[in-house]
Amino acid sequence: MRELYPPIAPDHVELLDVGHGHTVYVEQCGRHDGLPVVFLHGGPGGGCKADHRQFFDPERYRVFLVDQRGAGRSRPLGGVDHNTTDDLIADLETVRERHGVDRWVLFGGSWGAALALAYAEACPERVSGLVLRGTFLARRSDVDWFFSAGANRLLPMQWQAFLDAMQLPPGADFHAALYDGIFSDEPSTVERVARAWEAWSGAVVMYSIDSVGEGGAGPLDLAIAKARIEMHYAHHRYFMRENQLLEDIGRVPRVPTIIVHGARDITCTAEAAFAAHRALPGSRFEVLRSAGHLSSERPMIDALVRAADEIADRLG
Repeated sequence: MRELYPPIAPDHVELLDVGHGHTVYVEQCGRHDGLPVVFLHGGPGGGCKADHRQFFDPERYRVFLVDQRGAGRSRPLGGVDHNTTDDLIADLETVRERHGVDRWVLFGGSWGAALALAYAEACPERVSGLVLRGTFLARRSDVDWFFSAGANRLLPMQWQAFLDAMQLPPGADFHAALYDGIFSDEPSTVERVARAWEAWSGAVVMYSIDSVGEGGAGPLDLAIAKARIEMHYAHHRYFMRENQLLEDIGRVPRVPTIIVHGARDITCTAEAAFAAHRALPGSRFEVLRSAGHLSSERPMIDALVRAADEIADRLG
Protein backbone atom coordinates (compact mmCIF):
# COMPACT_ATOMS: atom_id res chain seq x y z
CA MET A 1 0.00 0.00 0.00
CA ARG A 2 1.37 3.37 -1.02
CA GLU A 3 2.13 6.04 1.57
CA LEU A 4 2.33 9.81 1.29
CA TYR A 5 5.56 11.22 -0.05
CA PRO A 6 7.86 12.63 2.68
CA PRO A 7 6.94 16.04 4.17
CA ILE A 8 8.06 18.97 2.07
CA ALA A 9 8.07 22.70 2.77
CA PRO A 10 6.81 25.21 0.23
CA ASP A 11 9.55 27.05 -1.64
CA HIS A 12 7.32 29.96 -2.60
CA VAL A 13 4.42 31.51 -0.68
CA GLU A 14 2.33 34.56 -1.54
CA LEU A 15 -0.86 36.36 -0.64
CA LEU A 16 -2.31 37.32 -4.00
CA ASP A 17 -4.61 40.35 -4.22
CA VAL A 18 -7.55 39.26 -6.40
CA GLY A 19 -9.69 42.35 -5.87
CA HIS A 20 -12.85 43.25 -3.93
CA GLY A 21 -10.90 43.07 -0.67
CA HIS A 22 -9.83 39.42 -1.09
CA THR A 23 -6.29 38.10 -0.85
CA VAL A 24 -5.74 34.45 -1.78
CA TYR A 25 -3.03 32.29 -0.24
CA VAL A 26 -0.91 30.45 -2.83
CA GLU A 27 2.07 28.21 -2.25
CA GLN A 28 4.34 26.12 -4.44
CA CYS A 29 6.63 23.16 -3.86
CA GLY A 30 8.32 20.42 -5.83
CA ARG A 31 10.18 20.70 -9.11
CA HIS A 32 9.92 24.11 -10.78
CA ASP A 33 9.99 22.58 -14.27
CA GLY A 34 7.80 19.64 -13.25
CA LEU A 35 4.25 18.76 -14.28
CA PRO A 36 1.98 21.52 -12.87
CA VAL A 37 -0.81 20.37 -10.56
CA VAL A 38 -3.22 22.41 -8.44
CA PHE A 39 -4.80 20.99 -5.29
CA LEU A 40 -8.45 22.03 -4.88
CA HIS A 41 -9.67 21.65 -1.31
CA GLY A 42 -13.19 20.86 -0.19
CA GLY A 43 -15.79 22.56 1.92
CA PRO A 44 -16.27 25.06 0.42
CA GLY A 45 -14.17 26.80 3.03
CA GLY A 46 -11.94 23.92 4.10
CA GLY A 47 -8.50 25.29 3.22
CA CYS A 48 -5.32 23.39 2.35
CA LYS A 49 -3.11 21.48 4.78
CA ALA A 50 0.58 20.63 4.79
CA ASP A 51 0.05 16.96 3.99
CA HIS A 52 -1.82 17.86 0.81
CA ARG A 53 1.60 18.50 -0.74
CA GLN A 54 2.55 14.89 -0.10
CA PHE A 55 0.25 13.24 -2.64
CA PHE A 56 2.70 14.26 -5.36
CA ASP A 57 6.21 13.11 -6.25
CA PRO A 58 8.26 16.29 -5.75
CA GLU A 59 10.75 15.10 -8.37
CA ARG A 60 8.03 15.05 -11.02
CA TYR A 61 5.43 17.63 -10.03
CA ARG A 62 5.26 21.39 -9.62
CA VAL A 63 2.61 21.59 -6.89
CA PHE A 64 0.30 24.54 -6.28
CA LEU A 65 -1.85 24.73 -3.14
CA VAL A 66 -4.49 27.47 -3.18
CA ASP A 67 -6.73 28.43 -0.26
CA GLN A 68 -9.98 29.53 -1.90
CA ARG A 69 -11.56 32.89 -1.05
CA GLY A 70 -12.35 33.22 2.65
CA ALA A 71 -10.74 29.86 3.52
CA GLY A 72 -7.59 28.80 5.33
CA ARG A 73 -4.94 31.49 5.10
CA SER A 74 -6.81 33.62 2.57
CA ARG A 75 -8.36 36.83 3.83
CA PRO A 76 -10.82 38.00 4.95
CA LEU A 77 -11.42 34.74 6.80
CA GLY A 78 -15.01 33.65 6.14
CA GLY A 79 -15.57 36.48 3.69
CA VAL A 80 -18.56 35.78 1.44
CA ASP A 81 -18.86 39.05 -0.51
CA HIS A 82 -17.65 38.54 -4.09
CA ASN A 83 -17.18 34.87 -3.32
CA THR A 84 -18.76 32.71 -6.04
CA THR A 85 -17.76 29.71 -8.13
CA ASP A 86 -16.91 32.01 -11.03
CA ASP A 87 -14.70 34.06 -8.69
CA LEU A 88 -12.83 30.92 -7.64
CA ILE A 89 -12.31 29.94 -11.28
CA ALA A 90 -11.05 33.45 -12.04
CA ASP A 91 -8.62 33.22 -9.10
CA LEU A 92 -7.22 29.95 -10.45
CA GLU A 93 -6.74 31.59 -13.82
CA THR A 94 -4.96 34.50 -12.14
CA VAL A 95 -2.59 32.07 -10.38
CA ARG A 96 -1.98 30.06 -13.55
CA GLU A 97 -1.22 33.12 -15.68
CA ARG A 98 0.91 34.77 -12.99
CA HIS A 99 3.20 31.75 -12.82
CA GLY A 100 3.42 31.04 -16.53
CA VAL A 101 1.56 27.73 -16.46
CA ASP A 102 0.04 26.73 -19.80
CA ARG A 103 -1.96 23.71 -18.57
CA TRP A 104 -2.17 21.92 -15.26
CA VAL A 105 -3.59 18.83 -13.60
CA LEU A 106 -6.63 19.42 -11.38
CA PHE A 107 -6.59 17.35 -8.17
CA GLY A 108 -9.81 17.94 -6.23
CA GLY A 109 -11.84 16.27 -3.52
CA SER A 110 -15.47 16.73 -2.45
CA TRP A 111 -16.36 20.38 -3.24
CA GLY A 112 -12.88 20.52 -4.80
CA ALA A 113 -14.00 17.87 -7.31
CA ALA A 114 -17.01 20.03 -8.22
CA LEU A 115 -14.73 23.05 -8.63
CA ALA A 116 -12.36 20.99 -10.78
CA LEU A 117 -15.21 20.04 -13.11
CA ALA A 118 -16.53 23.61 -13.21
CA TYR A 119 -13.04 24.90 -14.07
CA ALA A 120 -12.50 22.21 -16.70
CA GLU A 121 -15.82 23.12 -18.32
CA ALA A 122 -14.98 26.84 -18.28
CA CYS A 123 -11.29 26.55 -19.29
CA PRO A 124 -10.88 23.19 -21.06
CA GLU A 125 -7.75 24.24 -22.94
CA ARG A 126 -5.97 24.77 -19.60
CA VAL A 127 -6.48 21.24 -18.23
CA SER A 128 -3.96 18.42 -18.74
CA GLY A 129 -5.45 15.83 -16.37
CA LEU A 130 -8.00 15.25 -13.60
CA VAL A 131 -8.01 13.37 -10.30
CA LEU A 132 -11.37 13.52 -8.51
CA ARG A 133 -11.99 12.17 -5.00
CA GLY A 134 -15.34 11.90 -3.21
CA THR A 135 -17.06 13.63 -6.10
CA PHE A 136 -19.71 16.24 -5.28
CA LEU A 137 -21.92 17.41 -8.17
CA ALA A 138 -23.74 20.27 -6.38
CA ARG A 139 -27.20 18.99 -7.36
CA ARG A 140 -30.09 19.57 -4.99
CA SER A 141 -30.19 15.82 -4.29
CA ASP A 142 -26.50 15.89 -3.27
CA VAL A 143 -27.09 18.80 -0.91
CA ASP A 144 -30.22 17.29 0.61
CA TRP A 145 -28.46 13.97 1.21
CA PHE A 146 -25.78 15.63 3.33
CA PHE A 147 -27.91 18.30 4.98
CA SER A 148 -31.13 16.58 5.87
CA ALA A 149 -32.37 13.64 3.79
CA GLY A 150 -29.93 10.76 3.71
CA ALA A 151 -26.94 10.79 6.01
CA ASN A 152 -29.23 11.50 8.98
CA ARG A 153 -30.76 8.04 8.58
CA LEU A 154 -27.36 6.48 9.20
CA LEU A 155 -26.47 8.74 12.13
CA PRO A 156 -29.78 9.26 13.96
CA MET A 157 -28.29 10.12 17.35
CA GLN A 158 -25.91 12.71 15.94
CA TRP A 159 -28.73 14.12 13.81
CA GLN A 160 -31.03 14.50 16.80
CA ALA A 161 -28.24 16.21 18.74
CA PHE A 162 -27.84 18.59 15.81
CA LEU A 163 -31.56 19.37 15.71
CA ASP A 164 -31.61 19.94 19.47
CA ALA A 165 -28.66 22.32 19.24
CA MET A 166 -30.28 24.24 16.38
CA GLN A 167 -33.39 24.90 18.55
CA LEU A 168 -35.69 24.91 15.52
CA PRO A 169 -39.34 25.85 16.06
CA PRO A 170 -41.96 23.44 14.66
CA GLY A 171 -42.30 23.69 10.90
CA ALA A 172 -39.17 25.81 10.46
CA ASP A 173 -37.35 25.74 7.13
CA PHE A 174 -34.17 23.85 7.96
CA HIS A 175 -31.95 25.34 5.24
CA ALA A 176 -33.14 28.89 5.94
CA ALA A 177 -32.54 28.43 9.68
CA LEU A 178 -28.96 27.36 9.08
CA TYR A 179 -28.27 30.28 6.78
CA ASP A 180 -30.01 32.87 8.94
CA GLY A 181 -28.39 31.51 12.09
CA ILE A 182 -24.79 31.59 10.89
CA PHE A 183 -25.28 35.15 9.56
CA SER A 184 -27.18 36.36 12.62
CA ASP A 185 -26.26 39.63 14.33
CA GLU A 186 -26.40 37.81 17.67
CA PRO A 187 -22.95 36.31 18.51
CA SER A 188 -24.40 33.58 20.73
CA THR A 189 -26.62 32.39 17.89
CA VAL A 190 -23.71 32.36 15.45
CA GLU A 191 -21.59 30.33 17.87
CA ARG A 192 -24.37 27.86 18.60
CA VAL A 193 -25.10 27.23 14.91
CA ALA A 194 -21.41 27.00 13.98
CA ARG A 195 -20.72 24.46 16.73
CA ALA A 196 -23.82 22.46 15.86
CA TRP A 197 -22.82 22.35 12.19
CA GLU A 198 -19.22 21.50 13.06
CA ALA A 199 -20.35 18.50 15.14
CA TRP A 200 -22.85 17.21 12.59
CA SER A 201 -20.67 17.65 9.49
CA GLY A 202 -17.73 16.13 11.36
CA ALA A 203 -19.77 13.07 12.27
CA VAL A 204 -20.76 12.59 8.63
CA VAL A 205 -17.30 12.94 7.10
CA MET A 206 -15.84 10.67 9.80
CA TYR A 207 -18.50 7.98 9.39
CA SER A 208 -15.97 5.32 8.38
CA ILE A 209 -13.64 6.16 11.29
CA ASP A 210 -14.05 4.42 14.66
CA SER A 211 -14.24 7.74 16.55
CA VAL A 212 -17.35 9.01 14.75
CA GLY A 213 -18.64 12.20 16.37
CA GLU A 214 -15.97 12.20 19.08
CA GLY A 215 -13.60 14.79 17.65
CA GLY A 216 -12.99 17.90 19.73
CA ALA A 217 -14.17 21.32 18.68
CA GLY A 218 -11.71 23.48 16.78
CA PRO A 219 -11.06 27.23 17.09
CA LEU A 220 -14.34 29.13 17.07
CA ASP A 221 -13.29 31.65 14.40
CA LEU A 222 -12.45 28.83 11.99
CA ALA A 223 -15.69 26.99 12.72
CA ILE A 224 -17.71 30.15 12.03
CA ALA A 225 -15.77 31.00 8.87
CA LYS A 226 -16.14 27.53 7.41
CA ALA A 227 -19.85 27.33 8.24
CA ARG A 228 -20.49 30.75 6.72
CA ILE A 229 -18.84 29.84 3.44
CA GLU A 230 -20.59 26.47 3.32
CA MET A 231 -24.01 28.00 3.97
CA HIS A 232 -23.32 30.86 1.55
CA TYR A 233 -22.59 28.43 -1.26
CA ALA A 234 -25.41 26.05 -0.40
CA HIS A 235 -27.91 28.94 -0.12
CA HIS A 236 -26.95 30.11 -3.61
CA ARG A 237 -26.97 26.57 -5.07
CA TYR A 238 -23.20 26.76 -5.51
CA PHE A 239 -23.75 29.52 -8.08
CA MET A 240 -24.70 26.94 -10.71
CA ARG A 241 -27.93 25.95 -12.35
CA GLU A 242 -29.35 22.57 -11.33
CA ASN A 243 -27.26 19.68 -12.73
CA GLN A 244 -24.93 22.08 -14.53
CA LEU A 245 -21.80 19.99 -14.03
CA LEU A 246 -23.26 16.92 -15.74
CA GLU A 247 -25.12 18.86 -18.41
CA ASP A 248 -21.93 20.70 -19.45
CA ILE A 249 -19.50 17.84 -18.90
CA GLY A 250 -19.04 17.45 -22.66
CA ARG A 251 -16.84 20.56 -22.46
CA VAL A 252 -14.29 18.75 -20.29
CA PRO A 253 -11.29 17.86 -22.47
CA ARG A 254 -10.32 14.26 -23.22
CA VAL A 255 -7.42 14.11 -20.78
CA PRO A 256 -6.25 11.39 -18.37
CA THR A 257 -8.95 11.28 -15.70
CA ILE A 258 -9.09 9.16 -12.54
CA ILE A 259 -12.11 9.15 -10.22
CA VAL A 260 -11.70 7.60 -6.76
CA HIS A 261 -14.53 7.07 -4.28
CA GLY A 262 -14.84 5.40 -0.88
CA ALA A 263 -17.66 2.86 -0.66
CA ARG A 264 -18.25 3.99 2.95
CA ASP A 265 -18.48 7.66 1.99
CA ILE A 266 -21.81 9.04 3.24
CA THR A 267 -20.86 12.67 2.61
CA CYS A 268 -20.90 12.36 -1.18
CA THR A 269 -22.59 9.36 -2.73
CA ALA A 270 -20.88 6.89 -5.06
CA GLU A 271 -23.77 7.47 -7.48
CA ALA A 272 -22.47 10.97 -8.17
CA ALA A 273 -18.94 9.74 -8.84
CA PHE A 274 -20.24 6.99 -11.11
CA ALA A 275 -22.39 9.48 -13.02
CA ALA A 276 -19.31 11.63 -13.66
CA HIS A 277 -17.32 8.58 -14.73
CA ARG A 278 -20.00 7.48 -17.21
CA ALA A 279 -20.11 10.98 -18.68
CA LEU A 280 -16.32 11.25 -19.08
CA PRO A 281 -15.17 8.87 -21.84
CA GLY A 282 -11.89 7.15 -21.02
CA SER A 283 -11.98 7.98 -17.31
CA ARG A 284 -10.95 5.35 -14.80
CA PHE A 285 -13.25 4.75 -11.81
CA GLU A 286 -12.00 3.11 -8.62
CA VAL A 287 -14.22 2.29 -5.64
CA LEU A 288 -12.45 1.61 -2.34
CA ARG A 289 -14.51 -0.83 -0.32
CA SER A 290 -12.93 0.04 3.05
CA ALA A 291 -12.63 3.83 2.65
CA GLY A 292 -14.92 6.72 3.48
CA HIS A 293 -14.78 10.37 2.49
CA LEU A 294 -11.54 11.65 3.99
CA SER A 295 -8.37 11.92 1.93
CA SER A 296 -6.37 11.04 5.07
CA GLU A 297 -7.69 7.46 5.29
CA ARG A 298 -5.01 4.89 4.41
CA PRO A 299 -6.84 3.22 1.49
CA MET A 300 -7.60 6.67 0.07
CA ILE A 301 -4.00 7.81 0.45
CA ASP A 302 -2.88 4.70 -1.42
CA ALA A 303 -5.36 5.31 -4.25
CA LEU A 304 -4.63 9.03 -4.57
CA VAL A 305 -0.85 8.64 -4.58
CA ARG A 306 -1.18 5.92 -7.21
CA ALA A 307 -3.49 8.17 -9.22
CA ALA A 308 -1.07 11.11 -9.12
CA ASP A 309 1.80 8.83 -10.15
CA GLU A 310 -0.29 7.37 -12.99
CA ILE A 311 -1.16 10.81 -14.29
CA ALA A 312 2.53 11.78 -14.24
CA ASP A 313 3.41 8.58 -16.12
CA ARG A 314 0.75 9.16 -18.76
CA LEU A 315 1.64 12.81 -19.28
CA GLY A 316 5.40 12.19 -19.24
